[in-house]
Amino acid sequence: MSSSDLTWEPSPREQERRAVRRALRRRRGLLAAVVTVTVFVALGLVVTSSEGWDQFKALFLSWHHAKEAFPAIAKGFWINIKMFVVGEILILVVGVLVAVTRNTVTPWLTPLRIVAVIYTDVFRGLPTLLVVFVICIGVPALRIEGIPTNVTVLGTFALVLCYGAYVAEVIRAGIDSIHPSQIASAEALGLGRAQTTRYVVLPQAIRRVMPPLLNDFVSLQKDTSLVASVGVFESLFAAQDYGNYNFNYTPLLVSGLFFLALTIPLARLTDWLGRRALIRERGR
Repeated sequence: MSSSDLTWEPSPREQERRAVRRALRRRRGLLAAVVTVTVFVALGLVVTSSEGWDQFKALFLSWHHAKEAFPAIAKGFWINIKMFVVGEILILVVGVLVAVTRNTVTPWLTPLRIVAVIYTDVFRGLPTLLVVFVICIGVPALRIEGIPTNVTVLGTFALVLCYGAYVAEVIRAGIDSIHPSQIASAEALGLGRAQTTRYVVLPQAIRRVMPPLLNDFVSLQKDTSLVASVGVFESLFAAQDYGNYNFNYTPLLVSGLFFLALTIPLARLTDWLGRRALIRERGR
């Protein structure tokens, strides 16, 4: 018997079922497309036919002002990106250190565990804007030698303090999700507590919480605009400055498009990682 004789082929009944399922998927896809287009066209007609549409278009949709403000907004958005990248690295470091500290059991580290608990409770509870104000205005007022007074640096530090607390709790949840049998197995193989945490617990914990971590970083990218409140000439501040001088607010939408260009790909990556993790869990 040749291998071709062993090739499985679906029965006529199964082929009929598959054809029906394909037809249903096409029908649902077509219906979804028609409904979506209809809704958006209706919304567009309602907005463009409203009494104040011409005034809104002049204030927020001026192509001339968008072109005029674009260079300054692009230059300011580069500051947002630098704050985001530097802040993300520092937040991960802070989050891992705080999470690991809170999960230690040795009595010698009890003071550090207390500090870690106080830190997460305080900076998760305070509004991020309040922390930005206190750090960027209060720290320079202390006039301590060696402490930077650059508001961009201080604003990044304030974001690290707030988001470090959020990320620490996310990573701690990932650490707690690791089954105790894995830790016991690692210790049975001769690994110390620190080695078990580094090589066994943390890699799995961070992989499990990657989607919520990326969600936090999407929020971080948006919150870099909070430093505009203390005078950092980033994207939103540049848009506000142009709008206040020219009495046109199109640059605000241009600034928003810059943020969307970065946050939407991050959001889609988060969704993809979440779906992949769900498929992996169901496959076990």
